[in-house]
Amino acid sequence: MRNVRDILRLHTDHHLTGRQIAQSLGLSHSTVMTVLHRAALLGLHWPLPGDVDDATLEGRLYPPNPGRWRVRPEPVWEEIHRELRRKGVTLGLLWQEYRRDHPDGYQYSRFCELYQRWEQRLDVVLRQPHRAGEKMFIDWAGLTLQFVDRATGEVRTVYIFVATLGMSNFTYLEGTLAQTLPVWIGANTRAFEYFGGVSEILVPDNTKPAVTRACRYEPDLNRVYGEMAAHYGTVVIPIRPRHPRDNAKAENAVGNVERHVIAPLRDEQFFSLAAINHALAEGRERLNDMPFQKLPGTRRTWFETWECPALRPLPPERFELAEWRKCRANVDYHCEVFRNFYSVPHQLIHAEIEARITVSTVELLYKGRRVASHMRLWGIGQYSTDPAHRPLAHQRHLEWTPSRLIEWAKENGPHAGAMASAILAAKPHPEQGYRACLGLRRLGLQYSAARLDAACARALALGAISYRSVKTILQTGLDRQPLPVQGTVLVLEPHANIRGAAYYTTGAELCDGGAGAPPQTNRPVGAPEQAPQMPQDRFLGGGEASGSLSESTNVAEEASTNEGAASTAQANREVRNAAPTHA
Repeated sequence: MRNVRDILRLHTDHHLTGRQIAQSLGLSHSTVMTVLHRAALLGLHWPLPGDVDDATLEGRLYPPNPGRWRVRPEPVWEEIHRELRRKGVTLGLLWQEYRRDHPDGYQYSRFCELYQRWEQRLDVVLRQPHRAGEKMFIDWAGLTLQFVDRATGEVRTVYIFVATLGMSNFTYLEGTLAQTLPVWIGANTRAFEYFGGVSEILVPDNTKPAVTRACRYEPDLNRVYGEMAAHYGTVVIPIRPRHPRDNAKAENAVGNVERHVIAPLRDEQFFSLAAINHALAEGRERLNDMPFQKLPGTRRTWFETWECPALRPLPPERFELAEWRKCRANVDYHCEVFRNFYSVPHQLIHAEIEARITVSTVELLYKGRRVASHMRLWGIGQYSTDPAHRPLAHQRHLEWTPSRLIEWAKENGPHAGAMASAILAAKPHPEQGYRACLGLRRLGLQYSAARLDAACARALALGAISYRSVKTILQTGLDRQPLPVQGTVLVLEPHANIRGAAYYTTGAELCDGGAGAPPQTNRPVGAPEQAPQMPQDRFLGGGEASGSLSESTNVAEEASTNEGAASTAQANREVRNAAPTHA
């Protein structure tokens, strides 16, 4: 419509002819004359009114011909676009359904052309400006590399991790053997160290190590990845699902890495991951030093000038990878983590506990609050127990060890300590004497320490090593009586029925005093001269001797051997049955 305005301006203001106007504007003479003729019929004169725009001017000069163009029913393009997302649905199928409902509708070619025009108006790209140090974009490259393991001959696949900064496009990449969480955390950490700082925001795609459940509005981040971000003072904002343009910087960096770093290595033969990473490091430096096509400088110069000073500093310590597990406290208030057992407060029995496991520690959390922390155990079936987690009764039970029981007993006196030691030593296992020692402790609470020590001294003197003996002594008050003097001999009064020690040395007396000598050596003082003779005396006279001394001696020894025991037993019975005269 700009030519229409120029035609009217030149014709009115400059009074040029149709041929002059056509020559000036590069138009045909017929076109200029048609515009002037239609403007004259409509009464349009230069200058045009202010409310007449190009669309209004075109509509007045070239009105549509209702008889020439047939109005066709317009498809609902939004519904067509939505249906195309369903599996197996094509434009051909949708056009057939459209013609079934509208037989006078568009043909297939026109239908596809109109849809493509409508779709192009939807594909509007937002150009996003990036501040220095604001975002780091992360992704995995589509291409991979391989190396041959010399030991096994196995061909291993190497995945390429790519991270780039938004403002300078400064890029970091490395090869990994997997795309697991530990590998992901390690690659992010090394990227931070390569950049010498941390950006404000991390923008990954929806890979599993970063996002456990993708969502447009509230994605669920991997807990360990969130902890790593918090450790480095940054946040994670993943892109929307199925929107790769949200991560356009990473996609562009991946393309540059694949073209300028990975593709040149396509014919190289590698035998280790270290060799691949060495080649990738050389390509990375080459890529960062490559000049921009439309901007001055390189990725490195932009990074060193603007991006690096804007990054947040690294923390003093590197992030320690932790793993999370859910477990449940058993009746013994221990949780099983990797086949070892760690205690929690006994009030949390049967509660669900979250375990955070690192290389050195195991932290146990209940509803987000840490309730226990233990050194990690690396064996199988081992226990780590905090004594404060036990119930009070369990604590008191386990506090009584042999050494503690003995030390407590010594506080009541040396004899009490000796009694506790003797009780524990008298048992096959010390734990069998715990209750007896605890019984002594109860007696110490009931009686005074001095009485308990005295009772233990009396029991030790009598050889009564038991709790019951000490208790009986205290109950009867024997602990208040003096102990018997060691070495005291009880002297008996003389009596005819009491024999001396010489009575039982018959054989020796026969040798010293001859046959027939009565044993008077050990007769008590004041006893009668003649004591009743026992049947054994008949052997002293050698009643059946053959007449020789040696034969008499042999007979006496044989009689003492064969009949001495029976005769002694009979004498003992007579002594017991005799009525005492000194009672």
